[in-house]
Amino acid sequence: MTAESAEHRRPWPVPPVGGCTVDDLFALPGLPPHTELIGGSLVLVSPQRNFPADVTGLPVSGLRHSVPKKFRVKREMTIVLDRRNGPEPEVSVVFADAVRGPDRTSCRAQDVVPAVEVVSPDSESRDRTTEPYECGTAGIPHFRRVERDGTDREPLVHVHELGPVTQSRVHMGMHRDRIEVDEPSTVAIDPGPVEARS
Repeated sequence: MTAESAEHRRPWPVPPVGGCTVDDLFALPGLPPHTELIGGSLVLVSPQRNFPADVTGLPVSGLRHSVPKKFRVKREMTIVLDRRNGPEPEVSVVFADAVRGPDRTSCRAQDVVPAVEVVSPDSESRDRTTEPYECGTAGIPHFRRVERDGTDREPLVHVHELGPVTQSRVHMGMHRDRIEVDEPSTVAIDPGPVEARS
């Protein structure tokens, strides 16, 4: 090992016995940006890819222009679901009165109306199964999962809602030609060919 490579090595954070909590997520020094906490484990996020970057901007822009003033649109903000879960979906809409100061780095699950997650190759399993389930358990009523359609690589949007009777996450359908969010206000966006913007 050269002196130069040794100089750039960073010690990996060692999780405490029993796993991490959201307090650890916010207190551990030197964590890479956008580190998430899923089931008590720190999840290091890989560098942003073109598809999530391109797709995320569409609902952010559409929602910011359409949501009532009592809401705020947040991009890549940690949502504290419980002691051991702090995911960071690409987009969330929160109640404006829950936004407390410019230095906050998280919001509470009860303040989130919809969350929108864009699937990346390194997070497919978490984004498809764990995160919709955990967000539903925490009471977030609306969840959208956006991924690439396997045939033409365009956005495929999965609609998840919290069932009123069972209070569990229910898959309500898919959209191939638009990104749609119904709450807190309706936004339907035709993304066009994402590959052309990459």
